[in-house]
Amino acid sequence: AARPGRARRADAPVHLADAERTLRDIVTGWKQQGRQPKTPDGRPRPDTAQRQQPYRVVLLIDYAARIPTDVTRLSDPERDFFLNCLKLAEDARPLPSPGSGRRLFNPVIWLADGERDLPTWLVAGSERVRTIGIPLPDLGGRRRMAELLAEEHTAACAPEDDGPVSLGKPRRPDEHDIDTFARATAGLTLRAMRESARIALDRGLSFAEMRDAVRVYQLGVKDNPWQADYIREQIQRGEADLRARVKGQEKAVGKALDILKRAALGLSGAQASHPGSRPRGVLFFAGPTGTGKTELAKSVAKLLFGTEDACLRFDMSEFSAPHSVDRLLGAPPGYVGYEAGGELTTAVRNDPFRVVLFDEIDKADKGVLDKFLQVLEDGRLTDGQGVTTYFSECVLIFTSNLGVRKRTGEGGGGEGRVAEPGMPYHQLEEIILANVKEHFVEEIGRPELMNRLGGNVVVFDYIDAKVAAEIFDSQVGNIQRVLREEQGVHLRLSDEAHQALSTYCTADVDNGGRGIGMLLETHLINPLARALFDQERLAGTAVTVTGVRPVGDGTVALDLRAVRTGAEGPGPGGGR
Repeated sequence: AARPGRARRADAPVHLADAERTLRDIVTGWKQQGRQPKTPDGRPRPDTAQRQQPYRVVLLIDYAARIPTDVTRLSDPERDFFLNCLKLAEDARPLPSPGSGRRLFNPVIWLADGERDLPTWLVAGSERVRTIGIPLPDLGGRRRMAELLAEEHTAACAPEDDGPVSLGKPRRPDEHDIDTFARATAGLTLRAMRESARIALDRGLSFAEMRDAVRVYQLGVKDNPWQADYIREQIQRGEADLRARVKGQEKAVGKALDILKRAALGLSGAQASHPGSRPRGVLFFAGPTGTGKTELAKSVAKLLFGTEDACLRFDMSEFSAPHSVDRLLGAPPGYVGYEAGGELTTAVRNDPFRVVLFDEIDKADKGVLDKFLQVLEDGRLTDGQGVTTYFSECVLIFTSNLGVRKRTGEGGGGEGRVAEPGMPYHQLEEIILANVKEHFVEEIGRPELMNRLGGNVVVFDYIDAKVAAEIFDSQVGNIQRVLREEQGVHLRLSDEAHQALSTYCTADVDNGGRGIGMLLETHLINPLARALFDQERLAGTAVTVTGVRPVGDGTVALDLRAVRTGAEGPGPGGGR
């Protein structure tokens, strides 16, 4: 039993039945029949009357969220326990308080991470039960904690005094370092600040490097690729590779590289007085379809992190329904998918150094768009399980076809193209930027989202005939490489066949490189697959496309010549 005047901490494992009896004892102050000592003739002993006043006790139940296995599906003993707790709250009476003359309750305080950790009908179903939210420490509280930790850090780093002469008190970190530490821990608890300081000591970091310790605490990753020299070298060397992969978009690639250089130097949002933990870089790719927006996003991932697998892609057309935000962040407690967590938050926690691509962002539900406001401003999101995910080391890329077409307001309210192929780039850029801004500000009422994007909108140009021919050659080369690696077949095109296929596939470039690829699939890959499928022992065969003939249904037939070389080489003959 707890002693009078002391708080009792009930964080040791107990059976629910025992806990219920303890709760009742505390609430009633241990007033039980037969408790007061009696005289031999059965009368209460007068000298113990004062001592038998009800105990004044506070019961503190820590880790209250761990009492139920699943708060949405209580077992019978758990339900009975919480029902009795609710009944006890209703039946409780104030007890006399010695010395004050007032009658007060013996309070029971439940400590939980959130209101949903206990049954809703317990915390919201009684006038005797009150929920008090404890806010995270504000800047002032974090700064006071930073000052205390600065003193501890200074003392811990001071050299031991082995001689009789004192070297004086070690220099205390300056106010700027203390303020930086306090601001870097926005959204964290004081305990998290202490853990960050411990990490700094363990890693031999100075107090001025405390932000690095906070990053390690938040992300759980020791090494920071953004601080490595090779990132800057890769960006310098990779410019030519980006332009080779994303053809005809020199200005868009150049602007994207400028933003990546800013990210590598940690200057994203540097114009703000306190940039906080914003994402490393933010890019919004806008422009006609098939012009290389998704390809550039994948190329950026490979450029920065060495592999396209570092690009986490979300097709936002799959998040157009209401409540689809639950897929990204995790469902609330009691809903399907709660245990699985959010697709976005889980993936970023597993690998915080990556490119996150939100394809066709304009198709997402407004509730999803609202979540990006917090990501772009604070660099963090809290999922349905209450776990915070940090995006401070990510590059976020949004793509959209916004601005190319616009409602005409005529007839049935259809859409017309307002940005035409062949238009000068500066004019195209001006039109698309204006229409993107109009979409966010006027059509969906999210001007703050446009403000967060700022000058990070990158406009892609239409591809012209010259670029279309380059894309065609590149995609034919991909087909040849795949055939060689997968089947050991060496594919070549005669000059006549190459010219005919190029004419078919690049006649209409409105759909950009994606449209060229679809036509290549129809006019080359499909008929080639039909011709090769029934052949045996393809490895070591050189196949030359000598002619392309239309067959009248929008498709073509290929004239092929196959030569078995029995070697790795493509065999004799002309063509490509």
